[in-house]
Amino acid sequence: MEQIILVVHLLTALAIIGLIMLQQGKGADMGASFGSGGSQTLFGSDGSSNVLTKATAWLVVLFFASSFGLALLANQKSAPVDDLGLAIPAAAEAPQPAVVDDELPQVDTGSPAATSSTEDDLPTLD
Repeated sequence: MEQIILVVHLLTALAIIGLIMLQQGKGADMGASFGSGGSQTLFGSDGSSNVLTKATAWLVVLFFASSFGLALLANQKSAPVDDLGLAIPAAAEAPQPAVVDDELPQVDTGSPAATSSTEDDLPTLD
């Protein structure tokens, strides 16, 4: 199915390129616009669309539809699929090492900084 849509997509793209190259641009009748009142002049009306522009419009619709179909197929292929149906075991947690009190740092309470009073350090107002 995907290959059929891909072939249609590529052929449509090539057909669009070919039809666009065959069409005449709007500025092609510019020389006639300054001397006569043609229907496809530079500042005049657009005129009726011909078969090439209608075919290009239909091919563009087909191109976008095939692009959308290819995007849906690509989205389905990228979805996670468990083909074997195997259960994946949960990761085993490593045991935490026991905390020993001897390894923790101790605060030395016998130092002079810890025993001094903070009131002695404050200035007084006279």
